[in-house]
Amino acid sequence: MVAVTVERTIGCAPETFVEFVLDVRRYAEVDDKIGRILWVRRRPGLTEFKFRPRLPGLRLPEPGTVSRMRLVQGNRIDIALAPLPRNALSRFVSRFRAGFTCAPAPGGTTVTRTISFDFNPLVRPLLEPTLRHTLPESVERELRLAEEILGGAEQGARPWAGERSGASLRKDRRIKET
Repeated sequence: MVAVTVERTIGCAPETFVEFVLDVRRYAEVDDKIGRILWVRRRPGLTEFKFRPRLPGLRLPEPGTVSRMRLVQGNRIDIALAPLPRNALSRFVSRFRAGFTCAPAPGGTTVTRTISFDFNPLVRPLLEPTLRHTLPESVERELRLAEEILGGAEQGARPWAGERSGASLRKDRRIKET
């Protein structure tokens, strides 16, 4: 099993951070694990979306995955794969759990981000070693970029003053390589 927990104080209200995460197209700007988003459905307290996951450090053709983000008690977001019949291949390869917990803190919101993969023994030796190395860095970066957007935006600063999203960086690399 690969499990990562990162805690960071972000300079915004808990409600602002929760709304940022539930707007998955916007959150994908900071989360390099969310690839191309195929569709999104939002209802009060629930966001369901189909996307192409990108596991950091792995270049595998990954099937479209349907994920559910459920808001719990206004300050916690639980993330899981949508139930069968969706995600049959993803469920065969791994059990996935993730989430966010938000608590008011001096200067903003303390965000605790968790993510875990429990891989099928058939693929565990291929995937776990790489993710043990790359996943913590990816989650740290994700919250750092969220802080740049949300902390800076509430203070009137330019949201992308520093490091940019993975999509922007990939686009820049393509331009430089051609």
